[in-house]
Parts: sequence; structure tokens; C-alpha cells
Amino acid sequence: MSVMDASVATGTTIAAIMQRAPLAQLEARILLAHVTQLSRVQLITQSERALTADEAQQLSQLFARRLAGEPIAYLTGEREFFGLSFDVSPAVLIPRPDTELLVELAIEHLPSQGRALDMGTGSGAIAIALAHARPDASVTALDVSAEALAIATSNARKNQVKADFLRSDWFSAVEAQRFDLIVSNPPYIVAGDPHLSEGDLRFEPVDALTDHGNGLSDLHTITRDARAYLAPSAWLLMEHGYDQAAAVREALSAHGYTEVQSWRDLAGIERVSGGRYRTDK
Repeated sequence: MSVMDASVATGTTIAAIMQRAPLAQLEARILLAHVTQLSRVQLITQSERALTADEAQQLSQLFARRLAGEPIAYLTGEREFFGLSFDVSPAVLIPRPDTELLVELAIEHLPSQGRALDMGTGSGAIAIALAHARPDASVTALDVSAEALAIATSNARKNQVKADFLRSDWFSAVEAQRFDLIVSNPPYIVAGDPHLSEGDLRFEPVDALTDHGNGLSDLHTITRDARAYLAPSAWLLMEHGYDQAAAVREALSAHGYTEVQSWRDLAGIERVSGGRYRTDK
């Protein structure tokens, strides 16, 4: 197996693969563990174990797909988020560490025994992480994609949490009810952004990444329409792009939200913005 050769011969040992893999060590280890069903420690202690013909074929295919740019999460079918394991497929976005800030804020801003709504749930990462951390809460999640909702529902079972999933184009299928918190990580990448044709994003569902416009239309729609579904003084929290915080704060203020602010992620980027809507209705 040369540096750029994805093929793995039957009988090749784990140690030899790790020495000559055409990928970064971490990625090679993840794919090896996936194929052999061995833990990281077992890969070390069983480094002289030889791959079977089936394992060698699987690993060769995975190496080739990764060299073509396909995300590791789609190759293994899972991704860790907020300490939980989520099944993923090209039908949903891959959960990212940046979004953990939104979950942390949701946990903090949801009152005891509160009702939360996650809009555009995808794999269910936000809703399930929130429900797992706050078993006292009632969590509802929605998505327009039936395939995404099937994955989210399965992930809820996998992580042994209770959440209600609803097929809805934003609020269209939400009955007249009030929530103590609404959260969303909507499509916010500007149409034509070169990042959409680079890296992992090339393989992720484009409609979950961009609004096919200026990147702000879905954020504005949620900001405007959430007012009818928020309980008195409840919070709306939204993840957005690295350069959109000021525009989102402006929209929140324009629609009557108070305590409007933005929060920075670990990289120091304003990643989440939100406010309270003090309705007396």
C-alpha cells in the first residue's frame, strides 16, 4: 500500500496499515476501528492482528472514499456530539462542536419543567442533547425532511431520551401552543459561498446549509414567527454564521425582543444570538 494507494491486501496487519495508511493517523484509526470493531486500545494491543479478506475490502473502499473527500462521519455512519453518539447519513448535517454552545445556552435558559422547541432538527443532535441533559423538560423537534426525522427518532431511542418529532416547514405544522424556549440552527450560508463546494460540505444536504439567498432569510423568518409560539419572557436562541451576529441582533430588536445579545464559541466567534419576547398574550 503506497502513500496514495487506498488498497489494503488481505492479511495485512493493523500495525502495517497504520504505518502506511494514505490518510492522517487519526482518520485511519477511526476507519480501522469501524471495520474491525476494535477499540482504540485493542488496535494497539492487537497490532499484529491480520485483516480478513472482507475487512481488507471494506477498508480499501473506505480509504478510497475518504481520499475522494467523503466525510468520516458518513463513512462510519456516526458522530459524537455533546458526549452522545448520533447516527448520521447524507440526509442530515454532521453535528459539529460549534453547535454545542447552542445546547449549553439552551440548558441554561430553559426553566425547570419547561417546554422547548428545536427547529430544523436534522439528526436530532440539539433536541436529544437538551433532553438528555434536562430530563425534566418537554422537548419537541421539527424538520421538513421525513428522512431526517426518521434518523432523529432513531437517535432518540439510541440515546434513551424522550422527545417528540414533527414534520413541519418551520412553524407550518405547529399547533397553537407556547414554548418556554425555541432554538434553531437553520441554513445560514450565503448562496454561492465557495465553502459549499469544499471539504465535508460538498457531501452534506445543501438545503440544510444555505437558504439559497443572503443567508439571513430563515433566521429572519424564525425571528418574526417565533413570537406567536413563545411563552411570556421566553428565549429564542439561534446559531448563525461568523459574520451575521450584528444582523441577527438587529432583527431581534426590530421584532420586539429584549435582552438581545450574542455569545462567542471557543474560537471567540459570535456563534449564537438570542433574545426574550415579553408577550402578555
